[in-house]
Amino acid sequence: MSTPERPPRVLMVSHYYPPHLGGIENVARQEARHLAAAGAEVTVLTSADRSSVRDEDGVRVVRIAAWNGAERAGVPFPVLSPRVLTAAFRHARRADVVHIHDCLYLTSWAAGLAAVLTRTPHVLTQHVALVAHPSALVRAVQHAVYAVAGRALLRRARRVITLNASVADFAVRGGARPDRLRHLANGVDTVLFRPAAAPGERAAARTRLGLPQDRVLALFAGRLVPKKGHDLLLAAHRPEDGYDLVFAGDGDVRALAGRPGVHGLGTLSPEDLADAYRACDLFVLPSTAEGFPLTVQEAMASGLPVITTDDPGYAPYRLDRSSVRLLPRDPGQLGDALAELAADPALRARMGGYSRQYAADAFSWHRHTTALTEHYRGRDGHEHVQHEQAHA
Repeated sequence: MSTPERPPRVLMVSHYYPPHLGGIENVARQEARHLAAAGAEVTVLTSADRSSVRDEDGVRVVRIAAWNGAERAGVPFPVLSPRVLTAAFRHARRADVVHIHDCLYLTSWAAGLAAVLTRTPHVLTQHVALVAHPSALVRAVQHAVYAVAGRALLRRARRVITLNASVADFAVRGGARPDRLRHLANGVDTVLFRPAAAPGERAAARTRLGLPQDRVLALFAGRLVPKKGHDLLLAAHRPEDGYDLVFAGDGDVRALAGRPGVHGLGTLSPEDLADAYRACDLFVLPSTAEGFPLTVQEAMASGLPVITTDDPGYAPYRLDRSSVRLLPRDPGQLGDALAELAADPALRARMGGYSRQYAADAFSWHRHTTALTEHYRGRDGHEHVQHEQAHA
């Protein structure tokens, strides 16, 4: 009889981690929690205003003090204390694998160096490709970082995990070995993110969030920055078509002020964001260079019809295009799709039912962490998709 394998000791590295709000940090937290629940010993290395070490949900979270002023200018790049190097080395030395989230950040470079020095294999989840930032300086810095530190991390990784085909192409161009590339969808908490159980629950959620009861509501969840497309959505909005826009996220909130039929909720906790999904009738995100954002997955789990950008990164997911609207980033076409859905409750119900079923089938956290554990060990489970297969 074979002896069961010991659960892995994992050093997970993310530039941000909750309570900081954002997509990468939410994925890292959920992965860490579900791995720990499955028996893995997980340590997270991240940034914070002050250094600390504490246990959270069975995960040891090591926070290193960092300056975060660049985020106020729309550049989420914490500058950490040099202590990140010694912390990364200490925890990598006793880990079986180092799991790095994205290769653009100082935490990632420190962890990559520690993995080399301790001869610990690392797995890299590359979340995004180059971001089309409006600043030429920021774009130039991105290119330089990916060409040097990014290439080294991608090249050495035991596995490079991507969420969509566009990022997979970017990773290969950046140095990842095609035979080590794997597609793995993020998981979603389908208990927290679920449809409203009854009309009364939706009405109560609208009351709590200060939203109108008598309008169709289209939700946008994400930072109010050009990459996410909030400006395109505002340009597409025609209040006379019978719907209001609801924005959940921080950033350029002044763009929302004084506009009829526009409601700004600001940054929400995951629990309040789940309420916002249940309060609304459809979800819209005209973002760029993201593929399959976490908020789209949450919206689908919440049973909302989805309108988003027709990104080639969606190819591995094989979505039914009659049930998810994938559109160009064009205000006219976006406005027409919003008007059609606002006027047709039966269509919204059909598309919302598809969303929920797809999320329940494809976005299980158990499925995700089981596949992740196999990748840590250099093996492949049911999620194995080669780079070439992603374009089939």
